[in-house]
This record gives sequence, structure tokens and C-alpha cells, in this order.
Amino acid sequence: MFTDNFSRLNQYRSMWVLVFFDLPTETRKDRKAASGFRKRLLDDGFTMFQFSIYLRFCASRENAAVHIKRTKLNLPKQGKVCIMQITDKQFGMMELFHGTKEVPPEPPSQQLELF
Repeated sequence: MFTDNFSRLNQYRSMWVLVFFDLPTETRKDRKAASGFRKRLLDDGFTMFQFSIYLRFCASRENAAVHIKRTKLNLPKQGKVCIMQITDKQFGMMELFHGTKEVPPEPPSQQLELF
């Protein structure tokens, strides 16, 4: 039986894509653009981490590039948006707190790959 040291879900190959945004909401048009951007992130598999921070687990750098490109195509005309990618290993070193109490991070949602 052939054994390979390469794991399909390697902590250094798996990526987290984080989208940070600060969008204007003064007018009805601004609010519609902001909620549309947020809805498109959710439709693309992102989950809300904090109010203006959404994240998505990607099994590879190539998969992360697809979601980053898709996010860039949906950028609103105004406001600030930052897209960052980090490895699963880096994400796992994050410390989360609710008040002064440390809480464990939620495990990534199960992703189904069809090839």
C-alpha cells in the first residue's frame, strides 16, 4: 500500500480567509450596498466572526484564491474592505475571550468536496 506524508488537510496548506469591512450606512442606498455585500459573503460560505469580520475555511491556497477573487468582484463602491488570509496553524494560535474568560475557538464547519 502506498503511503504519502502529504496530508490533504495540512495545517500549513489549509487557509482561513478573513474579510474586514467598514461600510457607510448613512443613506438607504449605502445600507442596501452594505447588506448586499454581507449577503454575498454569506452566500459564498463565509460566517460572521464579529460584526464586520467574516471568515471562511479553505482547504487549500488555490481554493482561498477563488473566494478572494469572488469577494473582490463584489466589493461595494464605497467603504473600506480588507481581505487577509492566514494558515490554519496561525488561526489555531488565536486566543479568544468573552470578557476576561478565555473560550475555545469553534471548530471549522465540515466542507464537502466533489471531484
